[in-house]
Amino acid sequence: MNKQKVVLAYSGGLDTSFCAMYLSQELGYEVYTALANTGGFSEEELKQTEERACRLGAAGHVTLDITQEYYEKSIRYMIYGNILRNGTYPISVSSERIFQAIAIIRYAKAIGADYVAHGSTGAGNDQVRFDLTFEVLAPEIGILTPTRDLTLTRGQEIDYLKKHGFEADFAKMEYSINKGLWGTSIGGKETLQPEQTLPEEAYPSQLQEKGEETLTLSFSEGEIAAVNGVAYADKVRAIQEVEKIASRYAIGRDMHVGDTIVGIKGRVGFEAAAPMVIINAHKMLEKHTLTKWQQYWKEQVSNWYGMFLHEAQYLDPVMRDIEAFLRNSQRNVTGTVIVKLHPYRYTLVGVESDFDLMKTDFGDYGEINKAWTPDDVKGFTKILAVPAGIYHTVQKKNNRNEN
Repeated sequence: MNKQKVVLAYSGGLDTSFCAMYLSQELGYEVYTALANTGGFSEEELKQTEERACRLGAAGHVTLDITQEYYEKSIRYMIYGNILRNGTYPISVSSERIFQAIAIIRYAKAIGADYVAHGSTGAGNDQVRFDLTFEVLAPEIGILTPTRDLTLTRGQEIDYLKKHGFEADFAKMEYSINKGLWGTSIGGKETLQPEQTLPEEAYPSQLQEKGEETLTLSFSEGEIAAVNGVAYADKVRAIQEVEKIASRYAIGRDMHVGDTIVGIKGRVGFEAAAPMVIINAHKMLEKHTLTKWQQYWKEQVSNWYGMFLHEAQYLDPVMRDIEAFLRNSQRNVTGTVIVKLHPYRYTLVGVESDFDLMKTDFGDYGEINKAWTPDDVKGFTKILAVPAGIYHTVQKKNNRNEN
């Protein structure tokens, strides 16, 4: 009798390591592990992850490199939109999961799998991101979720693996770390306690520089084009270069608190040096190159885009409509932003752009007007005061004083 085939979304962490062994040894499935890499693994780490999967009983393992796809279909729109969830989190892992799920279901179809599986718990967002994407793209393929269904703790998973002879550095698994091109999330015992924060050693990147450094980021129509004057056709490499430079200053650390898709409050630590510097540099350039109403409406649709992306609605067609708006908004967002890097922080110094709306012949703010006369301003202000003047006149006639 042929075993049923399962494709497990595998990262090499504790949850997916447990799932690989449990699905093969306890439930008797033919397990194929698939790591959908979004830019968070080195070649050595990928090799070690494959070896671990084989030791756990996987019948086969594959690495699906989706980093470029992830950038083209997600990251560049998050930069266009200056997207920070709750004004804090650059939607790092949240956005990755959708594209990992798409890659996993694509692979499962290619090898004729009966099931797909993931290691998400029942108390977070990732279970919805994986399940929903699987359901939309391949409702004919079943979904297996051992960690969720058995309601296991991390300690119980470790005990199971030890009992079955699997040796690993379980101390490293004390924290759940998910690393990708657009940042790293860190979950641990401290993130479950609202009065605590992560210790220094929990962050993968440690402070290495104690001085000050100037970083220049050049954008072309909203996309990062050069770092410190070096042009990059490959935007992924540009982001990696910014991360390499800025992470030495331990920049981009924070704690994200938000409302989960399943209704409870969630809290996770993260470090995202490149995303935070790039997003805020891009936003500063937009302040110089976009009109007031371009900025206003872009902020509205960007908030919706970030929320839908975070809450697993990437496949809704409205997302393509918003992407078209964001892409069109970037045609004048070209120039260079100067940034100063310091330990644990950075400063946006200024911008240089041929599309800078400050550099015009209309006037210099607070100094001199060139496109209107003093009498023009007096008349303009008088007309501008009419609507509010009408309202307050009516209130006064009715003996209502709101001042």
